[in-house]
Amino acid sequence: MADNNKYYYERQQFHPGDVEVSASKYNAIIGAVLLYGFIVNAIIVKVVGTSYIETGLGGLIGGIVAYVLCCIVGARLIHGSDNPAVSFIGYNLYVIPIGVIISGAVSIYLKTSPGAVTRAFVLTAIITGVMMAISTLIPDTFLSMGKTLLVALIVCIIVDVIALFLGYNLVIIDYAVTFIFSLLVGYDWARANACVKTVDNAVDSAAELYIDIINLFLRILSILGRSND
Repeated sequence: MADNNKYYYERQQFHPGDVEVSASKYNAIIGAVLLYGFIVNAIIVKVVGTSYIETGLGGLIGGIVAYVLCCIVGARLIHGSDNPAVSFIGYNLYVIPIGVIISGAVSIYLKTSPGAVTRAFVLTAIITGVMMAISTLIPDTFLSMGKTLLVALIVCIIVDVIALFLGYNLVIIDYAVTFIFSLLVGYDWARANACVKTVDNAVDSAAELYIDIINLFLRILSILGRSND
């Protein structure tokens, strides 16, 4: 958390050589980078489908290891560079492996319950828009939530893992994580707009929002998919 705070503090400071853009252009870049990520994910889901799951346990474990390594390298590139091109490469190291990881589950839902996928997409878009709007109005409220949201998310993940290990599928965890990531969208949007408005910060902010929105979508999809069982 300390390293993240240092990184965020640096993004709030204007450094020699920084070139600021207008607020509208800054937000447009964030939106364009997010849209790019979601389009790439949709293409991956279409191309990869359930073939990733069908590779067996070895392929699944290998895929997860590759996913973790890509995300670590991606985070390094995003957090460690002031070059938007480098940060965008790091962003792709989030987008592509996440697209592969989620392709199997989303493809199955598209075959068995396509309505759930559509509703999850619409609900995610609505919640994201609402949280961004509220965050724009009361940014300080969201900025004060950082540590609380992090602790709550960690607790939910631990409980979720333990429950799965014991053979339980706790519906309440999906609702709790959905709520947390909804607030995280507002939190990261407030942070994005508190930063110096450079192209690199726009790409960095889009990467953080992308993680929030993807997790929000997956949890909503899980809730809707379960209700259709």
